[in-house]
Amino acid sequence: MSTPGWTLQHDVPLKPLNTFGVAATAPTLLRVHDSATLGQALALPEVAGKALLPIGGGSNLLLVDDPQAVVLMIDDASVGIIEHRADHAIVRAGAGLVWHALVMWTLDQGLSGLENLALIPGTAGAAPIQNIGAYGAQAGDFIHAVEAWDRHSGQLQRLSPEQCQFAYRDSVFKQQPDRWIITAIELRLPLLSELRTGYAGIEQEMQAQGVTLPEARDVANAVIAIRQRKLPDPAVLGNAGSFFKNPIVTAEQALALQQDWPQMPLYPAASPEMRKLSAGWLIEQAGWKGARQGDAGVSAEHALVLVNHGAASGAQLLDLARQIAAGVQARFGVAIEPEPRLIGAAW
Repeated sequence: MSTPGWTLQHDVPLKPLNTFGVAATAPTLLRVHDSATLGQALALPEVAGKALLPIGGGSNLLLVDDPQAVVLMIDDASVGIIEHRADHAIVRAGAGLVWHALVMWTLDQGLSGLENLALIPGTAGAAPIQNIGAYGAQAGDFIHAVEAWDRHSGQLQRLSPEQCQFAYRDSVFKQQPDRWIITAIELRLPLLSELRTGYAGIEQEMQAQGVTLPEARDVANAVIAIRQRKLPDPAVLGNAGSFFKNPIVTAEQALALQQDWPQMPLYPAASPEMRKLSAGWLIEQAGWKGARQGDAGVSAEHALVLVNHGAASGAQLLDLARQIAAGVQARFGVAIEPEPRLIGAAW
């Protein structure tokens, strides 16, 4: 069933729609091409009153089982500047726009801010849910507003950053997944901003590229090069990027750990009483880097990345993830948790 505003399909294979490349089937798939028709599409008899699973690029979920919900995709990939001031601009992007394409488009417009978030997989609409972040920056730093359909009220809402409740890899959208359907985001981006280059080898990469007076695009190019070198391409080797969140512990616990493990990296957290640990370092030290069980494995280049070597099921990948977490807990006394949303299972 199809209209100019939406398309409804049944028994749709989801393997090409998730970056892990896990086989699963959507009993019903609703693709909304025009967000103005979302309310009408949600009122369809096949959709109304049923659980929904919104997905973007499929890069932040693990399908452990077939979803017992209507899978929803917002296809709007529009982008434009809706307000231009002397020192900043407000950019509006449809939820279906590929995030990396949005980052590069803003750089083409002479805007800065998103350069450290280059090459993160997924869509603009998914970015606020996880409050995606990398190399010292996160999406919530720049979000001006989020446009989302509220299933409770049956209306489109415009949420401020405060209402979004952004935290480390968290937001109100992640906390209330059955309520909100993001249709667009607005970003407040400066024309000039202080570059964040002191994280994870960005300065060294720019030096290797011969950059002496870096601009925002140079930082993006460095981030792209680092990510391409360290992270497997989902089109070649199925993965969802970083699988585990960096754990946050008390400063006291962090310093005690560092006494036993002097090389353990520590990072500041939002609270001065807390510290952030490197989940990748913990996993590697626990001996899991490059491990493989059937087609479920851990990247040989980056211990934070679980990979599908071909025919791994979501259940097999989840079982491996649980073993890794148990190994880290046993060795360091630190709990680690997954970043991707688990469909058909609980952690």
